[in-house]
Amino acid sequence: MPPPLGCRTHSYGDVQAEAHSEGGPTGAPPTLIGSVQRAMRLLEAVASHEEGAPAKQLAREVGLALPTAYHLLRTLAHEGYLRKETGLFVLGAAAERLTSSAAQQNRRGMITDALQHWRDAIGVPVYFSVYREGEIEVVAVADTPGNPAVAEWADFRETGHAHAIGQCLLAQLDDESRRDHLDRYPAYSITPYTVRDDRSLLRRLDGLGRMQPVVERQEYALGTVCAAFPITVGSTAATMAVSLPSHQAGRLLPAARQLQNEVGKLVRTLAFSISI
Repeated sequence: MPPPLGCRTHSYGDVQAEAHSEGGPTGAPPTLIGSVQRAMRLLEAVASHEEGAPAKQLAREVGLALPTAYHLLRTLAHEGYLRKETGLFVLGAAAERLTSSAAQQNRRGMITDALQHWRDAIGVPVYFSVYREGEIEVVAVADTPGNPAVAEWADFRETGHAHAIGQCLLAQLDDESRRDHLDRYPAYSITPYTVRDDRSLLRRLDGLGRMQPVVERQEYALGTVCAAFPITVGSTAATMAVSLPSHQAGRLLPAARQLQNEVGKLVRTLAFSISI
C-alpha cells in the first residue's frame, strides 16, 4: 500500500523606477510593479475576446496609451502569453498552460476535499489512485495521526501485485496492458502473504467481479489490511481504497462498501473528475 502523499524580458522605457525593493517597515503597503499590473490587465482584456482584439481596442479598454499597450502586448507575445493573428491579439500557449494548470489544481483540490470528508465520516485513511502511462500513481491520500496511512517501505509502483490499489488497477487493464506491466514489474513475495508469481496474480485478477472490492491482508505490509474498488469514469483506470490495522480487519469491508456508495453518488453528479 502506498504512502501518504498529503491531503496533505521586461523593458524599462515608461516603467523606469517602478521596480522597488519589497522590503520596508512592518505594516507598510506592498510594493507593486505597475508594468506587471498593466500587462495582467491586457491579458484579461484579451481573454475576454474569444476571437481576439486589436491593440488599439485593448489599449482603450484597459485605459493605456497605445504605445505603452503595444509595447506590453509585444512583450507578452514574445514570452508566449499572447500571439498575433491577422492583426488581432489572442491568448498564446503559455497562457493556455496556465489555465490548464489552474483547472488541474481545482480538480486536485476537489479530490483532496472529498477524501478528507470521507476520512472523517468513515474514520479510516482514504486513498485515490490512477493508472497512467503504464504506472500506478497515487494522486491523494487523506489520513490522520490517529489513523495513519500505510507507510511505503517498498516502491508502490513496483509492488502493485502486493497491495489492493495495484491489484484493483491491474484488474481493470486489458490482457496486453496487464502483461506489459508485469513484464516490467513481475510479482514476487515481499511478505509471507504476498502472491508469489505472475501466474497466481493473473488467476486472482481474472476471478474478481466487475465492481467487487479487492481485499489484501498483510500482502504489502505486515499488520495492515486494505481494500480497494474500481471507479469507472471514462477510460482511465482508477481506484479508491481504505486501510486498517490487521486487528481491525472486521471493519475493512464495511468501510470500503460505505466509501464505494458515497463515491458512486458523487461520480454520478459529475462533481468528481479523475481526468487529472
